Amino acid sequence: QAQLVESGGGLVQAGGSLRLSCAASGRPISYYYMGWFRQAPGKEREFVACVSRGGTNRYYADSVKGRFTISRDSAKDTMYLEMNSLKPEDTAVYYCAVAQSLGTDPNRYDVWGQGTQVTVSS
Repeated sequence: QAQLVESGGGLVQAGGSLRLSCAASGRPISYYYMGWFRQAPGKEREFVACVSRGGTNRYYADSVKGRFTISRDSAKDTMYLEMNSLKPEDTAVYYCAVAQSLGTDPNRYDVWGQGTQVTVSS
């Protein structure tokens, strides 16, 4: 089973950019479909983006489409989330997760990282 560690969060002004990383250990990420989720205070965890095992198929929440890009590097066992044109409403704890099939439902995902805080100031 994989273990996941996110990094790259921080404080950024609106319109800025951040790149999140999700480093996996214990089992190669090539076994898994992978996704990013986020949770803002007082809100439920929501889907952000997901990517197929080969990296060919990618899906995004409407709220981030055109601004965020998900990618994966199997050689480094790492997944990324490039976030551009950030908005205050993107403020949340961001989590990476792995699953045995592709989807937007967080219940589909088996293993989660501990999360990394992203704060976007206006």
